[in-house]
Amino acid sequence: MSLNCIARIVALLAASLAFSPWAQAEEPKLDFAAIQAEAQKGVAHSQYVLGLMYGLGRGVRRDDARAVEWFRRAAQQGEANAQFSLGVMYDIGVGVRQDDTQAVEWFRKAAQQGHAGAQFSLGMSFYLGQGVRQDYAKAAEWFLKSAQQGNSGARFFLGRMYEHGRGVGQNTATAKEWYGQACDSGDQDGCDEYARLNKAGF
Repeated sequence: MSLNCIARIVALLAASLAFSPWAQAEEPKLDFAAIQAEAQKGVAHSQYVLGLMYGLGRGVRRDDARAVEWFRRAAQQGEANAQFSLGVMYDIGVGVRQDDTQAVEWFRKAAQQGHAGAQFSLGMSFYLGQGVRQDYAKAAEWFLKSAQQGNSGARFFLGRMYEHGRGVGQNTATAKEWYGQACDSGDQDGCDEYARLNKAGF
């Protein structure tokens, strides 16, 4: 497996967890039986949360295939978090056959609803040329949308793109600014790149 693929998987898993209820809620507050009942009634958000519970093994035995099933039901109702999560499952091939094209399709649906994690992931798809033709300009466009919502990975990649002139005009000062913003968001690579450019006199 290439380093790019490993980095992508780590980033997507981190993003998936960051945009899940587990980032804001403690596990005991989630009642599996109650959530399952609501999900079976067709409540999209409950279907998404049930998918997370199966996918993470919280309150129920982990079952990736069931996670995909519930993510899909919620995603088909337009639930952005579920669309993003389903995209992640297709991207890394968990609970479903790995499929870059399907991953991009679901990332795009969530990204168009303003989901920052999906915007970053769609940007990565264009950046790496996975599931779509490589297009640095489109990657920069989606990274910017995500970065404006505070996504540290998107901020870092914008810095990289401005530094090397990929999809945007080369501008080291702007690259340094994006690295700095990534650092402020907790991205250590952003801190390292900011320090490097700072020492170089930029």
